[in-house]
Amino acid sequence: MKKVFIDGSEGTTGLRIFERFVGRDDIELLKIPSEQRKNPDEIKKYINASDITFLCLPDVAAQEAVAMVENENVIIIDTSTAHRTKEGWAYGYPELSDNHRNAIKTGKRIAVPGCYATGFITIIYPLVAGGILSKNYPVSAFAMSGYSGAGKKTIAIYEAQERDKELDAPREYALTQNHKHLKEMQKITGLDKIPLFSPIICDYYSGMLLTTPFYTDMLIGNPGPEKVHAFFQDYYAGEKFVKVMPFGKEAEYNGFLAGNACSGWDGIEIYITGNEERLLVSTRFDNLGKGASGAAIQCMNILLGCEEDKGLIL
Repeated sequence: MKKVFIDGSEGTTGLRIFERFVGRDDIELLKIPSEQRKNPDEIKKYINASDITFLCLPDVAAQEAVAMVENENVIIIDTSTAHRTKEGWAYGYPELSDNHRNAIKTGKRIAVPGCYATGFITIIYPLVAGGILSKNYPVSAFAMSGYSGAGKKTIAIYEAQERDKELDAPREYALTQNHKHLKEMQKITGLDKIPLFSPIICDYYSGMLLTTPFYTDMLIGNPGPEKVHAFFQDYYAGEKFVKVMPFGKEAEYNGFLAGNACSGWDGIEIYITGNEERLLVSTRFDNLGKGASGAAIQCMNILLGCEEDKGLIL
């Protein structure tokens, strides 16, 4: 039985991981007393007593926690932004390639992808790897997310009885084009240019929808929507977590895709829509599921050699 510690267990990501561990008999969860959860000496003790430590912390705190590791056998799974593009860290998205899955399986330092980055990379990495999208394509994306992805302070603001009326409407942000996920979005996909990215926070708790638009005549081979759909079906064939939805599925939703439809689920859906000249590739998932906690637990399951979806909701 593996000993597991969650550093940051009272945040949204940590709480979801804790919830998914209920009923598991293959791990022993090390629980730091609530009054000690910010005590560096106690945190260090729990990290080094564990086989696997999940870091559900801000970037600086995550870096400090990694520096506390003295037991060379401790495996770190970090959900922060701090190590996603750092040398020596496995990127925690096993469906991208055999190399990614093997790096997680044999790694001791694993960085869980960012939520928006998950939706983006699910689309762009295969297109580049499959020779459909040139690395110098000027890629853009827009996305909507539930407010839980912004952390406990923002959750409190949205759920307050008295709040600003502007919170009733979707709000675009990161207007300076400096969103913290852009670095991994570019590096992991190998794009020459930083993507143009417009995220939108909405008045619902969790769920995410990210869309990338393309001109088909700027794609290699000029593929239309059905050919792109067939490509994604083949690329992600056999994967439990990545679901390429049937072509035309959006018609069942009257041509709409709702951002909150995958709340509470740990997989990710892919939709291909548009026409022979302009197409859209969209991903829909839970920002706290495949976009955070679900992905972290999937990585742990790979390390443990058990079913990748053990304890998760698919």
